[in-house]
Amino acid sequence: MASVRYRIKTNNDWNSIYLRFKQGKQFDIEISTGLQAPKDRWSDAKQNVLATIDVDYKSINTKLKELDSFINKEYSSSLLSEEIINSKWLKEKINISFNRETKNAEIDDKLFLTNYIKSYIAESHTRKTKKTTVVKKRTIQHYTTTLNKITAFEKYSNKRMLLENITLDFHADFIAFLENEQKLNPNTIGGYIDDIKQFCSYANKKGYELPNDYKLTEFYSPTNKTKDIYLKEDEINLVYNTTFEQDYLDNAKDWFIIGLRTGFRISDFLKLTAKNIDNDFIHKETLKTEFPVIIPIHEQVKRILDKRSGNFPRSISDQKFNDYIKIICEKAGINEIVEGAKMTPIETTENGKKQTLHRKTFGKYPKFELVSSHICRRSFASNLYGKIETLTIMKITGHSTEKQFLDYIKITPKEYAEKLKAYWKIYNKQPNEL
Repeated sequence: MASVRYRIKTNNDWNSIYLRFKQGKQFDIEISTGLQAPKDRWSDAKQNVLATIDVDYKSINTKLKELDSFINKEYSSSLLSEEIINSKWLKEKINISFNRETKNAEIDDKLFLTNYIKSYIAESHTRKTKKTTVVKKRTIQHYTTTLNKITAFEKYSNKRMLLENITLDFHADFIAFLENEQKLNPNTIGGYIDDIKQFCSYANKKGYELPNDYKLTEFYSPTNKTKDIYLKEDEINLVYNTTFEQDYLDNAKDWFIIGLRTGFRISDFLKLTAKNIDNDFIHKETLKTEFPVIIPIHEQVKRILDKRSGNFPRSISDQKFNDYIKIICEKAGINEIVEGAKMTPIETTENGKKQTLHRKTFGKYPKFELVSSHICRRSFASNLYGKIETLTIMKITGHSTEKQFLDYIKITPKEYAEKLKAYWKIYNKQPNEL
């Protein structure tokens, strides 16, 4: 019969508690548990730490009893699997029992959330989606950001997160951390929770032990109604007809009009070249969806190309584009006060050190302050909605469902009413033709 015994080897102020695991002549192994007992407070007879104010002796004694039971249970299992019982085996079992890293990836991935996510990310580079396509680079980047947020949460709470800790309590504490310490908005937080639920679902399919809390409705992904804006037709025309003496603003304005009239994402329209033009159409395989899109050249885009001898404007970075179009819209008079969110600096203190975070702040601002590259695609879709078939717009914007598309466009109830009013106006003028 295998036996577990504890002992200390020294009589210092603090003494390591060793575990000796012995089975006749088959093996006799001794490994430090990593726990310590104060001077003269260890009882070999009782196999525990005696009462003392120097340490939480009750917790240590509980852990020692649990470890004894765990080692014997694992040993019984090892007899069936014919595992080799040696120092490495015993050290791993002690670490598992105390929720410590074993440096064995196969074991640690099943214990620690961050270890598991790292492996999940590594697999994502070759994993296929339900549509048998590879996982997108941006998706993997978001997984990595989620991992970084969990690592920051561990540092803040001074505790490693185990897979078995992914409960509703974790959910509440993690959201509170992201809201109060990281100053993130609900939609951003919701994206991280979505990732965690995906990680947990995949771990469950692999047979890893974790709570089913992530399946509960209470394990929700926070969200909030965004106040995203778009430019109406008259505002786009106002930008187009505004003249800029500075070459860099004129160049950015032309890119802006191209973005507004093609419906491409910034990662796509800023990469357009003359090679993408075929007669009166622009051909582009979009970066995010890898879906080929063909769109007729808008008259304003044609004039821009003609102005530049058939070429697109000079190359510009995403950051400069976002900076310049705010200036362009301001000079064009796009200054209506509207609801929305913009990045603002927020002063916080962490570990006694002040730091500045840039976070979205909701409020009412002049419209030009809220303009960014995202407005191009949203304006394209919103302005065409109701004028041509929704499916046609979706094929260009890349939305897979009509619900997703309708959530994306930003037409207000009043604008819908104005569309109906305009229709009735035409109807009343030409009753015999309708």
